[in-house]
Order: sequence, then structure tokens, then C-alpha cells
Amino acid sequence: MNHPLPAGPGQPAPDPAEAVARLAHASVLVVGDAMLDRYVHGTVTRMSPEVPGTPILTEERELALPGGAANVVRYLTGLGAAVAFISVVGDDPSGSDLTGLVGGQPNVEPWLLVEGGRTTTVKTRYLAAGRHLLRADREQTTPIPERLAERVLRIARDAMAATSLTVLSDYGKGVLGNGLAARLIAAARETGRPVVAAPPRGAGADDLAAYAGADALVLCRADAVDPAVPPGTAAGAAHAAALRTAYDVGAVLLADAAGLSLATAEGGWTVTRPGGHPGETAVDPMVALLAAALAVRIEPALALRLVGLGMDIVAAKDGMAVVRAEDLLAALAASGAAMAADAG
Repeated sequence: MNHPLPAGPGQPAPDPAEAVARLAHASVLVVGDAMLDRYVHGTVTRMSPEVPGTPILTEERELALPGGAANVVRYLTGLGAAVAFISVVGDDPSGSDLTGLVGGQPNVEPWLLVEGGRTTTVKTRYLAAGRHLLRADREQTTPIPERLAERVLRIARDAMAATSLTVLSDYGKGVLGNGLAARLIAAARETGRPVVAAPPRGAGADDLAAYAGADALVLCRADAVDPAVPPGTAAGAAHAAALRTAYDVGAVLLADAAGLSLATAEGGWTVTRPGGHPGETAVDPMVALLAAALAVRIEPALALRLVGLGMDIVAAKDGMAVVRAEDLLAALAASGAAMAADAG
């Protein structure tokens, strides 16, 4: 099967700073599971008299952010990209809140369809002094009904024609279930648009097989990969290449805290991340950076470098801040200075 990645081996590599500037010209369709991320911050000064060893959190402030596939959208708009976003929410207050948050971002054309009786996915994290005490989830993971899936597909076909690349962000909450992912990949192929897919975390072989024919898969160590093969090494690149062939995809980006490996039909590349510590949402900036880079035809080796720098930026922040062009430029300058010092 032909996988039309937006960059090929004969395309000259742009200057890294020029490549960062290109990211703002990306036009991307995102389809997947939207959720609402709530962060409740407070202070713990005493323990519960009712349940020994249980801290009592005095709530002080709350922050709500788009999560899941909507977080991919947030990272794309942080880079300056234009985004069309298709997802499904419930007819509940959380769905309304999420719709407002997504629609309030710049350069976003949202299509958040409402399913009556569905529960919008909400993840509520309770924190004290920056440390997580508890996460409480409210969700519904049943696949969306076929009539709604058909509507998602119709809207996506039109949006594909107006964008350069499609992202499928699957958190296993039902939007891309029942074969819709495969139908979206087929529609993208008919439209001549590449697809970057992020299967659910902890994806098994069946989950990955559902994305056969995609142009790129973004996988983490928790997915159906060999845990003995570390990304960011030659062995990691070889394993990514084997996964690319096994699941009939154009490229595989394999990542963990220590490194990244990217395999395409043209070759393989690695980036090591000493001391890196991506959190649970680290897959979202990774998907956004790779998608934006490929959408504007940045060649794979440089795209991987930008993804690695973006992951380092996320790790150095609080996990909620987006990666912006100025962050990448500063990281490029710092990495260039470090390379020059090593050479000297």
C-alpha cells in the first residue's frame, strides 16, 4: 500500500528555525475522543479523622482544560496551526463546558456533536503543593451509534478536503470505535490526505491493527511493543521498523521517557532524551508536533528532532503549558550551543 508521507528523501531539509516558522502554516483535521480535564488545587494541613492516613484537601482554585483529542488541538493551536476538530460530547454541563473551551481557542473550527444521554468524559485531578493526590474519572466508553458515526464521517470528508493532514486521537472512549477509524483512513486515502494516528494507551495488537493503512502511528512503551527494546536506540529504530511492516503503516514513532525512534520507508532515526520525564498527556504534544511537521512537509529526521525538543519543553513545564514556536527556537539555540561546546 502506498503511504504518501508529506516529505521524501529527495526533499532538501530546511533550516531548523525555518522549519519552526513553517509549523504555523499547518492545517490539520483532528478526529477523536474529547474530554474535560479538571485540576483542583488546594492545601493539605490535616488528616481525616474518619479514615486514618487520608489527607483532607482544602480546595483553593480550579482549572479546566480541553483533554484527550481536544488537548491535541490545544497543542496544535499553540504552534499557530489551523485546526478543524470533530468529536462527540454528551448533553450534560461538562459537554457544554468542553464545547466552550474548544471553541474559545484561536484558529479552531469545532464540530462537537452532541449525543443525547451520553456522559462527557471528565478527569478530575486533586493536587496539593503540585503533587497529585487523586484522580477521579467520569466517562462512558461505549461506541457512538452508527447514525452519529456516519455524520462524523460525512463532516470529516469535507474537512479533509480543506486541510493538509488528518489526526486520529483514540483514547478508547467510543468516538473511533466500531470500525470508524478504518473508514476515516479510507476516506483520507481517497482524498489524498495523510493520516497520523494515536491508538489508545496500552493498545494491544487488535487496537493497532485497526489503524492499518495509516501514514504514521504514534506509540508509547505501554502499547503492544517489546518492553525490552528501548526507543532512542538502534534497537528501538529496528523495532519501530518491524512494527511499521507488521501493521502496514507508513511510519512508526515509538517513544518512552528515555528516547524516540522514528521509522519510515526511507530509513530510521533516533533521539535520546536523558533525564526526560513525559507524563500521562505527553502523547498529545508528540502527536501534535509530528502532525504539524508532516503537514508542512518537514523531512522526517528534522520532524523527529522537533518532537524531541517539544517533549523536553513539556517535561520542563507543569505538564499543562503548550509548546510554542519561541519555546522551540530557544531549545534549538540551546541544543546548538551544547553541540558546539561538545565539539570544542
